[in-house]
Amino acid sequence: MAQGSSEHNVSVVVSSKDEPRALRAAHASFCLSDQTISVGIIGRGVVGGALINQISQQRRKLKSQFGIDLRVRAIASSSKMLLASSEIDLQSWETTFNSDAVTVDLNEFSRHIYDNVSLPHAVICDCTASQDVSDNYEQWLRRGIHLVTPNKKANSGPMESYLHLREAQIAGFNSHFFYEANVGAGLPIISTIRDLLRTGDNFIEIQGILSGTLSYIFNVFDGSEPFSTVVAKAKAAGYTEPDPREDLSGMDVARKVVILAREVGMSVELRDVPVESLVPEPLQDQSQVTIAEFMDRLPDYDLELSAMASEAAAMGEKLRYVGVINVAEGKCAVELRRYPSAHQFGGLQGSDNIVLFRTQRYDAQPLTIQGPGAGAEVTAAGVFADLLRLGAYLGAPSATRYS
Repeated sequence: MAQGSSEHNVSVVVSSKDEPRALRAAHASFCLSDQTISVGIIGRGVVGGALINQISQQRRKLKSQFGIDLRVRAIASSSKMLLASSEIDLQSWETTFNSDAVTVDLNEFSRHIYDNVSLPHAVICDCTASQDVSDNYEQWLRRGIHLVTPNKKANSGPMESYLHLREAQIAGFNSHFFYEANVGAGLPIISTIRDLLRTGDNFIEIQGILSGTLSYIFNVFDGSEPFSTVVAKAKAAGYTEPDPREDLSGMDVARKVVILAREVGMSVELRDVPVESLVPEPLQDQSQVTIAEFMDRLPDYDLELSAMASEAAAMGEKLRYVGVINVAEGKCAVELRRYPSAHQFGGLQGSDNIVLFRTQRYDAQPLTIQGPGAGAEVTAAGVFADLLRLGAYLGAPSATRYS
């Protein structure tokens, strides 16, 4: 690096392989009016579609008041992708996608998002639950592409892969990886954990009702009607997956427990977490027992849960399906527990999620986070908030501009 004699210029020599990154850094530094980000969105379903609509509604305000210019330049489904040299018109993206999309190629998708050196930053928002997509995270981070996702597969996968992702962030010159929506949709759960840890607090225990589906089921189920009836009503109301066994197995909760445990520094594998499945063993094999057969046979197993609910009610307690992380003992569990009606968990309503943090600072009175933990709009809002957090990390002004 050398400064010219006139003090009006600075010359910098970089390796040819770093030329695109150097140019991006220069553009980012001198693009003082807006922090411009090239955005690619994978998944055009309910969450991805909601995210696109939210960006469309806020884009002008973000640029004028917050100095963030989000340019959605690529949208992909599981089979097709739409690429735009400048940006996609988000008012008519569905029509354009249906007419102009080509066969999806995630390598080409990532190249398109990243290789335009006139745009200083690139981010991929993975709004799928796909393992195939999350398998690309490491290479994207190493290239310097930022990631935002509600997809839980990567952060709850093998610990070795989890650590490789963190190494890839450093190798990619501190590529950012945000995943607040992994747990609790738009609730500030992961960011709160990080704030507590960074300010010197230490975790003792985390307990949480982390499934909106199971929250709803056990807020309704009190033994007055069979468990199978409550499940059938929840399925009819759209609270469960098409196959309720995906919710009742507890594996979604277990993934979230693994993610939170790792956030507080525990080295834990998904297979190490004991999970109390609510699916009777003879009905667990989805290849042998159809959804319809499962629903027809579930009433045969109502007696045990009905007795548990009635016994709890007689003691002024309620059944709750919880994830528990005992940080002090290094143990995790997903299980059905009883809580007094006056407890924060006992008084939960609807399909809300709730998490209690017991730390050195918040011991006698745990820190509580509660709210909607499922649904396309709130999940998309969690992804959108991470996208804006990325903008702040990259240098967008913290003050709001007022005209």
